[in-house]
Amino acid sequence: MQVSIETTSGLERRLTVGVPADQIESEINKRLQQAAKSVRINGFRKGKVPLKVVKQRFGAGVRQEVVGEVMSRSFYDAVRKEDVKPAGQPSIEPKQMEEGKDLEFVATFEVYPEVTLSEFSDIEVTRLTADVTDADIDKMIEVLQKQQATWEDTKRKTKKGERVNINYVGTKDGEEFEGGKAENQFLVLGSDSMIPGFEKGLIGCKAGEEHVLDLTFPEDYQAEELRGAAVQFKVTVNSTSAQKLPELDDEFFAKYGVAEGGLEKFRAEVKDNMARELKNAAQAKVKTQIMDALVSKHEVDLPKALVKSEIAALRNQMIQRFGGAANNAQLDFASLLPDDMFAEQAERRVKLGLVVGEVVKANGIKVDGDRVRAMVEELASTYQEPEEVVNHYYNNRDLLASVESAVLEDQVVDFLLAAGKVTDKESTYDEVIKPADKDA
Repeated sequence: MQVSIETTSGLERRLTVGVPADQIESEINKRLQQAAKSVRINGFRKGKVPLKVVKQRFGAGVRQEVVGEVMSRSFYDAVRKEDVKPAGQPSIEPKQMEEGKDLEFVATFEVYPEVTLSEFSDIEVTRLTADVTDADIDKMIEVLQKQQATWEDTKRKTKKGERVNINYVGTKDGEEFEGGKAENQFLVLGSDSMIPGFEKGLIGCKAGEEHVLDLTFPEDYQAEELRGAAVQFKVTVNSTSAQKLPELDDEFFAKYGVAEGGLEKFRAEVKDNMARELKNAAQAKVKTQIMDALVSKHEVDLPKALVKSEIAALRNQMIQRFGGAANNAQLDFASLLPDDMFAEQAERRVKLGLVVGEVVKANGIKVDGDRVRAMVEELASTYQEPEEVVNHYYNNRDLLASVESAVLEDQVVDFLLAAGKVTDKESTYDEVIKPADKDA
């Protein structure tokens, strides 16, 4: 096999490979001889079909099959020989495929870039610390109560946080506009579901009343014809209602998996869940700072193939998140969700993957099996049969690999924290669990 390689631009390489004709012909003849033993052709007994006839009937297809396999196999043999690491699939173009002549093809592909690691001693991280207080637990329990709350009609004036059922008609310059009309719509006052001023104008209303609201649409409103427009809404209040929180009793506790132990046990369960959430959120904020530092400290050429693949993965994630409509052939997701929507995030992910991979390689970081086990057990602890979940993870290679990947990232974060400067800052539960600006 003859191999030559050249750099076309940046990370792109062009590999020219020549394969001796006798290697191709030998494999083709071998397969045709095997086929002659089993094919059925009218006029011949099984296993007695002459090779010449088999070749006439199946030779072209077998040649195409063999040439395809040889090009694929030869490509990977060639990149190993040249000690290059392809990033993504190659584009293979045959140059010479005539029978009896040496096979020649050209493969164009990108390689992984060289990553030169920076110093990590100047990485600065603020690590938030907090405890779950009784007040935090009380607040969380109220949230859980509101999730199970019912609405009861009221006859008094409404307050913020209460609900109204309304009919309304919106007009602009005396004319109704599209999307400005509704009947029997429920609205929680203070939910910011409507344009500024709408909900505030209904605080203090009572059932049976009519109100006229003179409002202005925001300048950044999605409907261009209504941006900054002065409008008027005529609102009829059909009913008003207030939330009734459920009692903190055994029936309520059972809805959250606490069958016995009463309020004390329920509060303990809530605290445990909040502590777990607090720990994960604090770690996520540290990780985000570390990953931001890695992105800002390194300049890396990104293989277009990897970025393209990551864009496709992000697009599919979004499709699944919004109902898994990927199988709807009538929708053109490429135009609905263009590459530009995901390009920045995809480039960040690819860059981080390359840099983190180099940190792992350069420092000999290996996956800690004990930490993998601990993470699996923590994930399983939220299920009724934790041991079954643990066994499921260890019997599913893909699931376990995802945990190993997460653990390896955590080990990289720990390694970089040890090298950098960490400042602990006392905080609160609410502040720690508030989502970070970026997804590491």
